[in-house]
Amino acid sequence: MSEPTSGTSPPPGQAQTTADPAVLIVGAGPVGLTAAHLLGSLGVRVLLVERNTTTSDAAKAISLDDESLRTLQSAGLSDAVYPIIVPGTGTRYFGVGGRSLVHARGSGDRRFGHPFKNPFAQPDLERVLQAELARHPHVEARFGTRLVGLAQHATHVRVSLSTGGAAEDLEVSYVLGCDGGRSTVRRLLSVPMRGRSFPDEVWLVLDTLDDPHRERYGMHIGDPSRPTVIVPGRDGRCRYEFLLRPGESAAGQEPPFDLVRRLLQPFREITPRQLERAVAYSFHALLAERLRVGRCFLLGDAAHMMPPFAGQGLNSGIRDAANLCWKLTEVLNERADDALLDTYDVERRPHAQAMIDLSVRLGRTVMTTSRPRAHLRDLLVRAALLTGPGRRYLTEMRYRPDTRARTGAVVRPGKRVHPLVGTVLSQPRVLLGPSYRLVLLDDVLGTGWSLLGVGLTEADWTSVGEVGLPPGTEIDVVIGDLALDRATERPAITDADGGPRSFLQDLAGRFVLVRPDRVVAAVFPPDQAGHVEVELRRSTGARTSRPATPERPQFQGARR
Repeated sequence: MSEPTSGTSPPPGQAQTTADPAVLIVGAGPVGLTAAHLLGSLGVRVLLVERNTTTSDAAKAISLDDESLRTLQSAGLSDAVYPIIVPGTGTRYFGVGGRSLVHARGSGDRRFGHPFKNPFAQPDLERVLQAELARHPHVEARFGTRLVGLAQHATHVRVSLSTGGAAEDLEVSYVLGCDGGRSTVRRLLSVPMRGRSFPDEVWLVLDTLDDPHRERYGMHIGDPSRPTVIVPGRDGRCRYEFLLRPGESAAGQEPPFDLVRRLLQPFREITPRQLERAVAYSFHALLAERLRVGRCFLLGDAAHMMPPFAGQGLNSGIRDAANLCWKLTEVLNERADDALLDTYDVERRPHAQAMIDLSVRLGRTVMTTSRPRAHLRDLLVRAALLTGPGRRYLTEMRYRPDTRARTGAVVRPGKRVHPLVGTVLSQPRVLLGPSYRLVLLDDVLGTGWSLLGVGLTEADWTSVGEVGLPPGTEIDVVIGDLALDRATERPAITDADGGPRSFLQDLAGRFVLVRPDRVVAAVFPPDQAGHVEVELRRSTGARTSRPATPERPQFQGARR
């Protein structure tokens, strides 16, 4: 790998490599940076290029959810990211006349080990993720570098880069397009976007400083006279979003400061110095026709764009990275063949479309300008809050679409498939034996595949060791309030606070096969292990193989 061209010095903390990269990531926004960390943590050589000379100063995305924080945790980024977020916020919805309707808090760390909703400033997140790349010596980041061409071949992609006018051609195994809604990668691949835009609905987005709001929750004000969103952040930052009336400002036009001052007047006084960003724009609800073209993949806004009302634009992009990066690693390390990469589109497309549809529905419902519709909405919300299921549905944000993978890199034999298959495994705190140390589950699972045996015997483990499942971490799950002092080569975990019991207690006598992205690939009794191996190989192209001896199973116990 050549050195960055003179005169385009990257930001501090950039890591460089001399070996040719296996993966080129185009775009150093949060999704591209996350993908670089995930691949770097798995030992993949990466070149990350960004056409801008620094990380962005634009505060675009403003909320990370619990799944995204779990993904960043898997790349060792929790300690770096938590200081720049406001952990554990919710959303308070207001109706006609600004009257309070419901305070939705999500389900918090009862599910994935992190708070459900967490505001942040995108410039802060990008700077932190970029600086942390220094931990990966085989990941190189080049700013001020553009992708100008690519040509796909059977075994590689030949890419053309331009840095300060200097051209360079490279051969890489794969290309990830994380370069936003106007993606160069998508354009070069000639992939159209399908869906609709909303040019007549123009929103004014303001990022302010020295703000007086101290609420630790976002506010969606669904008054049809002026739908408004307010999201307080850290250190006096606050995001305001106002639906504009015809003639106030056009999308892409710089809004006049008098308009900014007038819209903010009910909430605060503002000076030009306190206005960090002001932009008028309209939303899109679009999904790329294909997420994979040969050896090239689309992620984040390059793959899908959605209105912001569900807070899932960036989070969907991070899910893309979590889904794809481990699969690329398996193929690059010759543990799976190309069929595994096809499951990226199969698994991510339905969920991305569901998130787009939810975002559109929330916008039409919460931010309607129809007074009759707004009154009906308020009436239905208040009625739902009088019932237990309705209250949980609204306050715990259960309207967020299920991330279940119904096809792809999962094993769903027969008609009676366990409901865990295809879902993201919860991450409770568990007790790790024999010292009874309290840890998050993922700290035991490690970074690769994992196999949890729930209340199983040594004979059960011996039988599954004779089958060629993907190599990973073996874990004993001890149930029934039993001690963790049994001597085994595997780590043992047990219930610490009710968490594992709630999702594993009913699995006594079964194995749970978990993918590196924490999706449950299979749930099966010991005598079905051979069938799972066959189905996994058939559906994903995984190159499983039977071990040479029973003493050396494919799965290796994690270090305690």
